[in-house]
Amino acid sequence: MGLFDKIFKKPEKEEAKISGISLKKKEATIVLEKKKLTGVRARVGIVLDISGSMRKLYNDGVVQEVVERVLAVASQFDDDGELDVWVYDNEFSRLPGATEATFMGYVEKNILSNSGVHKFGRNDEPKVMEDVIRKYTKQDPSGEPVFLVFINDGGCKSGIKKFIVESSDQPIFWQFVGIGDSNFDVLRKLDTMGGRVVDNANFFHVDDISKISDAELYDQLLNEFPMWLKEAKEKGILR
Repeated sequence: MGLFDKIFKKPEKEEAKISGISLKKKEATIVLEKKKLTGVRARVGIVLDISGSMRKLYNDGVVQEVVERVLAVASQFDDDGELDVWVYDNEFSRLPGATEATFMGYVEKNILSNSGVHKFGRNDEPKVMEDVIRKYTKQDPSGEPVFLVFINDGGCKSGIKKFIVESSDQPIFWQFVGIGDSNFDVLRKLDTMGGRVVDNANFFHVDDISKISDAELYDQLLNEFPMWLKEAKEKGILR
Protein backbone atom coordinates (compact mmCIF):
# COMPACT_ATOMS: atom_id res chain seq x y z
CA MET A 1 0.00 0.00 0.00
CA GLY A 2 1.44 3.38 -1.04
CA LEU A 3 1.59 6.51 1.10
CA PHE A 4 -1.48 7.96 -0.68
CA ASP A 5 -3.51 4.83 0.13
CA LYS A 6 -2.40 4.85 3.75
CA ILE A 7 -3.53 8.46 4.17
CA PHE A 8 -6.77 8.40 2.22
CA LYS A 9 -7.98 4.80 2.38
CA LYS A 10 -10.98 4.39 4.69
CA PRO A 11 -10.52 1.97 7.61
CA GLU A 12 -11.85 -1.52 6.88
CA LYS A 13 -14.63 -1.27 9.49
CA GLU A 14 -15.79 2.02 8.01
CA GLU A 15 -15.77 0.57 4.51
CA ALA A 16 -17.79 -2.41 5.71
CA LYS A 17 -20.36 -0.12 7.32
CA ILE A 18 -20.69 1.99 4.17
CA SER A 19 -21.10 -1.08 1.98
CA GLY A 20 -23.61 -2.43 4.50
CA ILE A 21 -25.84 0.64 4.30
CA SER A 22 -25.63 0.46 0.50
CA LEU A 23 -26.88 -3.12 0.55
CA LYS A 24 -29.71 -2.14 2.88
CA LYS A 25 -30.69 0.68 0.52
CA LYS A 26 -30.85 -1.82 -2.36
CA GLU A 27 -33.10 -4.13 -0.35
CA ALA A 28 -35.30 -1.20 0.63
CA THR A 29 -35.59 -0.14 -3.02
CA ILE A 30 -36.70 -3.64 -4.06
CA VAL A 31 -39.45 -3.66 -1.42
CA LEU A 32 -40.54 -0.13 -2.32
CA GLU A 33 -40.91 -1.22 -5.94
CA LYS A 34 -42.93 -4.27 -4.89
CA LYS A 35 -45.22 -2.08 -2.73
CA LYS A 36 -45.54 0.51 -5.53
CA LEU A 37 -44.00 3.15 -3.29
CA THR A 38 -41.23 4.36 -5.60
CA GLY A 39 -41.51 8.08 -6.10
CA VAL A 40 -43.30 8.60 -2.79
CA ARG A 41 -41.84 11.44 -0.75
CA ALA A 42 -42.14 11.02 3.01
CA ARG A 43 -40.44 12.07 6.21
CA VAL A 44 -39.19 9.16 8.29
CA GLY A 45 -38.77 9.02 12.05
CA ILE A 46 -37.89 6.36 14.59
CA VAL A 47 -38.76 6.15 18.29
CA LEU A 48 -36.49 3.84 20.30
CA ASP A 49 -37.45 2.23 23.59
CA ILE A 50 -34.62 2.66 26.11
CA SER A 51 -36.34 1.18 29.15
CA GLY A 52 -34.36 -1.13 31.44
CA SER A 53 -35.17 -4.32 29.56
CA MET A 54 -33.56 -2.87 26.41
CA ARG A 55 -30.10 -2.53 27.96
CA LYS A 56 -28.62 -5.67 26.35
CA LEU A 57 -29.88 -4.72 22.87
CA TYR A 58 -28.14 -1.36 23.15
CA ASN A 59 -24.91 -2.83 24.49
CA ASP A 60 -24.82 -5.58 21.84
CA GLY A 61 -25.22 -3.12 18.93
CA VAL A 62 -28.68 -4.35 17.95
CA VAL A 63 -30.25 -0.89 18.31
CA GLN A 64 -27.48 0.66 16.20
CA GLU A 65 -28.30 -1.89 13.50
CA VAL A 66 -32.00 -1.02 13.70
CA VAL A 67 -31.17 2.67 13.18
CA GLU A 68 -29.10 1.79 10.12
CA ARG A 69 -31.84 -0.40 8.67
CA VAL A 70 -34.53 2.26 9.06
CA LEU A 71 -32.13 4.92 7.76
CA ALA A 72 -31.97 2.95 4.52
CA VAL A 73 -35.73 3.47 4.15
CA ALA A 74 -35.42 7.17 5.00
CA SER A 75 -32.80 7.57 2.28
CA GLN A 76 -35.31 6.34 -0.30
CA PHE A 77 -38.28 8.39 0.93
CA ASP A 78 -36.65 11.65 1.98
CA ASP A 79 -34.78 14.08 -0.28
CA ASP A 80 -32.19 14.83 2.41
CA GLY A 81 -32.11 11.21 3.60
CA GLU A 82 -32.44 12.21 7.24
CA LEU A 83 -33.96 9.99 9.89
CA ASP A 84 -35.59 11.82 12.82
CA VAL A 85 -34.79 10.07 16.12
CA TRP A 86 -36.37 9.92 19.58
CA VAL A 87 -35.57 7.72 22.59
CA TYR A 88 -37.77 7.18 25.61
CA ASP A 89 -38.19 5.42 28.91
CA ASN A 90 -40.20 7.34 31.54
CA GLU A 91 -38.66 10.46 30.00
CA PHE A 92 -37.85 11.16 26.35
CA SER A 93 -35.24 12.90 24.22
CA ARG A 94 -35.49 14.25 20.70
CA LEU A 95 -32.07 13.63 19.16
CA PRO A 96 -30.13 14.94 16.15
CA GLY A 97 -31.20 13.35 12.88
CA ALA A 98 -29.24 10.37 11.57
CA THR A 99 -27.88 10.55 8.03
CA GLU A 100 -25.50 8.56 5.86
CA ALA A 101 -22.77 10.97 6.97
CA THR A 102 -23.45 10.52 10.69
CA PHE A 103 -24.90 7.01 11.19
CA MET A 104 -21.67 5.25 12.19
CA GLY A 105 -21.52 5.12 15.97
CA TYR A 106 -24.77 7.09 16.18
CA VAL A 107 -26.20 5.17 19.15
CA GLU A 108 -22.99 5.26 21.17
CA LYS A 109 -22.41 8.97 20.56
CA ASN A 110 -25.93 10.34 20.77
CA ILE A 111 -27.55 7.95 23.24
CA LEU A 112 -25.26 5.76 25.36
CA SER A 113 -22.55 8.39 25.89
CA ASN A 114 -25.00 11.28 26.09
CA SER A 115 -25.53 12.21 29.75
CA GLY A 116 -28.60 14.24 28.77
CA VAL A 117 -30.52 11.12 27.72
CA HIS A 118 -32.45 9.38 30.49
CA LYS A 119 -31.77 5.63 30.17
CA PHE A 120 -33.04 2.26 31.35
CA GLY A 121 -35.99 3.44 33.44
CA ARG A 122 -39.66 2.51 33.03
CA ASN A 123 -41.50 2.92 29.73
CA ASP A 124 -43.97 5.77 29.16
CA GLU A 125 -44.97 5.95 25.48
CA PRO A 126 -47.60 8.73 25.59
CA LYS A 127 -45.03 11.43 26.48
CA VAL A 128 -42.85 10.78 23.46
CA MET A 129 -45.85 10.31 21.15
CA GLU A 130 -47.11 13.75 22.15
CA ASP A 131 -43.71 15.20 21.17
CA VAL A 132 -43.71 13.38 17.82
CA ILE A 133 -47.11 14.88 17.01
CA ARG A 134 -45.95 18.30 18.19
CA LYS A 135 -42.94 18.24 15.87
CA TYR A 136 -44.75 17.17 12.73
CA THR A 137 -47.98 19.14 13.14
CA LYS A 138 -46.96 22.34 14.97
CA GLN A 139 -43.21 22.95 15.05
CA ASP A 140 -42.18 21.64 11.64
CA PRO A 141 -45.28 20.87 9.54
CA SER A 142 -45.09 20.03 5.85
CA GLY A 143 -47.33 18.60 3.19
CA GLU A 144 -45.43 15.30 3.17
CA PRO A 145 -46.61 12.16 4.97
CA VAL A 146 -44.68 10.92 8.00
CA PHE A 147 -43.66 7.27 8.34
CA LEU A 148 -42.90 6.77 12.04
CA VAL A 149 -41.27 3.51 13.20
CA PHE A 150 -41.85 2.87 16.91
CA ILE A 151 -39.67 0.21 18.57
CA ASN A 152 -41.05 -1.25 21.80
CA ASP A 153 -40.07 -4.37 23.78
CA GLY A 154 -43.37 -4.83 25.59
CA GLY A 155 -45.66 -3.40 28.24
CA CYS A 156 -46.81 -0.50 26.08
CA LYS A 157 -49.16 1.82 28.02
CA SER A 158 -52.82 1.95 27.02
CA GLY A 159 -52.54 5.76 26.98
CA ILE A 160 -51.15 5.51 23.46
CA LYS A 161 -54.71 5.13 22.17
CA LYS A 162 -55.50 8.79 22.86
CA PHE A 163 -52.62 9.99 20.69
CA ILE A 164 -53.26 7.53 17.88
CA VAL A 165 -56.91 8.62 17.71
CA GLU A 166 -56.07 12.32 17.98
CA SER A 167 -53.47 12.09 15.20
CA SER A 168 -55.68 10.09 12.83
CA ASP A 169 -56.56 13.26 10.89
CA GLN A 170 -52.87 14.22 10.64
CA PRO A 171 -50.29 13.04 8.06
CA ILE A 172 -48.61 10.59 10.47
CA PHE A 173 -48.55 6.80 10.11
CA TRP A 174 -47.42 4.88 13.22
CA GLN A 175 -45.63 1.59 12.52
CA PHE A 176 -45.10 -0.19 15.84
CA VAL A 177 -42.55 -2.98 16.02
CA GLY A 178 -42.58 -5.28 19.05
CA ILE A 179 -39.32 -7.05 19.84
CA GLY A 180 -38.68 -9.80 22.38
CA ASP A 181 -41.16 -11.98 24.24
CA SER A 182 -42.96 -9.54 26.56
CA ASN A 183 -46.63 -8.42 26.69
CA PHE A 184 -47.87 -6.69 23.54
CA ASP A 185 -51.60 -6.82 24.26
CA VAL A 186 -52.12 -3.07 23.78
CA LEU A 187 -50.35 -3.03 20.43
CA ARG A 188 -52.12 -6.15 19.18
CA LYS A 189 -55.44 -4.30 19.48
CA LEU A 190 -54.45 -1.43 17.18
CA ASP A 191 -56.37 -2.75 14.17
CA THR A 192 -59.66 -2.79 16.09
CA MET A 193 -59.24 0.66 17.64
CA GLY A 194 -62.27 2.83 16.90
CA GLY A 195 -62.81 6.58 16.73
CA ARG A 196 -60.26 7.28 14.00
CA VAL A 197 -60.61 9.15 10.72
CA VAL A 198 -58.39 6.53 9.06
CA ASP A 199 -56.51 3.46 10.28
CA ASN A 200 -53.20 5.19 10.98
CA ALA A 201 -51.26 2.51 12.88
CA ASN A 202 -49.93 -0.99 12.39
CA PHE A 203 -48.08 -3.50 14.57
CA PHE A 204 -45.97 -6.55 14.00
CA HIS A 205 -43.83 -8.61 16.35
CA VAL A 206 -40.45 -10.29 15.96
CA ASP A 207 -38.73 -12.28 18.69
CA ASP A 208 -35.22 -11.34 17.59
CA ILE A 209 -34.96 -8.38 15.23
CA SER A 210 -31.25 -9.06 14.66
CA LYS A 211 -32.13 -12.38 12.96
CA ILE A 212 -34.77 -11.14 10.52
CA SER A 213 -33.43 -10.34 7.04
CA ASP A 214 -33.47 -6.81 5.68
CA ALA A 215 -35.89 -7.85 2.94
CA GLU A 216 -38.35 -9.38 5.41
CA LEU A 217 -38.06 -6.46 7.82
CA TYR A 218 -38.77 -3.92 5.07
CA ASP A 219 -41.65 -6.01 3.76
CA GLN A 220 -43.32 -5.98 7.18
CA LEU A 221 -42.46 -2.36 7.94
CA LEU A 222 -44.09 -1.16 4.73
CA ASN A 223 -47.00 -3.59 4.71
CA GLU A 224 -49.83 -1.17 5.58
CA PHE A 225 -48.23 2.17 4.69
CA PRO A 226 -49.48 2.08 1.07
CA MET A 227 -53.08 1.52 2.21
CA TRP A 228 -52.83 4.39 4.67
CA LEU A 229 -51.47 6.69 1.95
CA LYS A 230 -54.45 5.88 -0.25
CA GLU A 231 -57.01 6.38 2.53
CA ALA A 232 -55.34 9.55 3.79
CA LYS A 233 -55.52 11.07 0.30
CA GLU A 234 -59.18 10.06 -0.04
CA LYS A 235 -59.97 11.76 3.29
CA GLY A 236 -58.06 14.91 2.38
CA ILE A 237 -55.37 14.38 5.03
CA LEU A 238 -52.76 14.28 2.26
CA ARG A 239 -52.79 16.20 -0.98
